[in-house]
Amino acid sequence: MSKALIIFIKNPVLGKVKTRLAATVGDITAFEVYKKLLNHTQKITLLIDADKFLFYADFLNREDEWPNDRFIKHLQKGNDLGERMYNAFENTFLNKYQKVIIIGSDCIDLSASVIEDAYKLLNNSDVVIGPAKDGGYYLLGMKNPHPYLFRNVSWSTSEVLKQTLSICRSQHLNYSLLPTLTDIDVENDLSFEQKRLLQLKGGKQ
Repeated sequence: MSKALIIFIKNPVLGKVKTRLAATVGDITAFEVYKKLLNHTQKITLLIDADKFLFYADFLNREDEWPNDRFIKHLQKGNDLGERMYNAFENTFLNKYQKVIIIGSDCIDLSASVIEDAYKLLNNSDVVIGPAKDGGYYLLGMKNPHPYLFRNVSWSTSEVLKQTLSICRSQHLNYSLLPTLTDIDVENDLSFEQKRLLQLKGGKQ
């Protein structure tokens, strides 16, 4: 297999996930939303013809709903998000994959077809990026490890995408952009249709 898909997730623990969303909808609803996002992410990634590497944020769980025969499980390692992502990429490229893509588990609009399009774009691009409406990105793909893409980036801010594109240009990396989608971090990120899909209810709990 020449393609690898890295999936970053947080361990689903009540009160520990979607904390910004929980500030307006409550811990229980935020927890249920995150479980639905995890289920959506698992559903679409199972359709992808690539080796799949699941990286947990806090602890490795071999007894959860992610089948061990379909997902190779690891623990994220690093002091910040950039270091954790680069370590995951580096570890994966060491296994001789030619195209490696990383996604998170926050995007209800992400589909298998978008991920497949990313692999196709890597045929003629050094880097492929899926921009998020909040100024970050929901997907990053590469054919070779580029450590500078993970340094001097203001993670979890609206500057992430702009800074990443600036690094690509300064390093003369040819990049392609996917459609802009919404990462769900706060209640305002949710459209009416997304709220219906996730059965999000307002009010603190």
